[in-house]
Amino acid sequence: MDPRQRTGDAAEMLRVVAEGNQTKIWTALPGIIQSFDAAKMTCVVQPTIQGRQVTSKDEVKFINFPLLLDCPVFFPSGGGVTLTFPIAPGDECLVVFSSRCMDAWWQSGGIQPPAEARMHDLSDGFVLPGVRSQPRVLSSVSTSKAQLRSDDGATYVELDPTGAIVKIKATTIILDGAVTITGITTAQANVNVTGTVTGSVDVVGGGKNLKTHIHSGVTVGGGNTGAPV
Repeated sequence: MDPRQRTGDAAEMLRVVAEGNQTKIWTALPGIIQSFDAAKMTCVVQPTIQGRQVTSKDEVKFINFPLLLDCPVFFPSGGGVTLTFPIAPGDECLVVFSSRCMDAWWQSGGIQPPAEARMHDLSDGFVLPGVRSQPRVLSSVSTSKAQLRSDDGATYVELDPTGAIVKIKATTIILDGAVTITGITTAQANVNVTGTVTGSVDVVGGGKNLKTHIHSGVTVGGGNTGAPV
């Protein structure tokens, strides 16, 4: 028996009752993703905080909570644009629990009455991927620029908040569509072009000027020159 049950203190007993009610209120829990359904945008999650259980012999043991099923995943979105990223088993996350039953809304959208009277229940969790425990923290997190990056930092899109530079680092960058460049383009390596270059090209600077370059030792006439060298 809990010693507090023998004190006869009414205030203490009310506090014990209030604490007991709090154990039934779920707000948020860290978890580990077990599986991800991309078609339904839901996860199965194992909570990472264990529950406390008191046996009939007043022994305390800690047990795992059951798996949380069909938890909708949060991807930042708005105005017809969504940021998505792959979710893999083993990823850590935060599960936030709705204060009322969300089943009817999840199935039909819009404004719905609650399908059940449950409140703050483990059945009503939303998954926020990206929360990390200390063993899984990212290395070399930029403190001055925004990045969309791989966990190892080898690939990223980087935005300087001053507006000076947008940087992309990757082994290969593919632009699928028409590209318009309104400023100066600087290439510090070879440029390979497959297709047709249209319009006028004015090349100045080091090397040969395509606009003014001439060949010596050529007699003007109706013949053709050799291939470009």
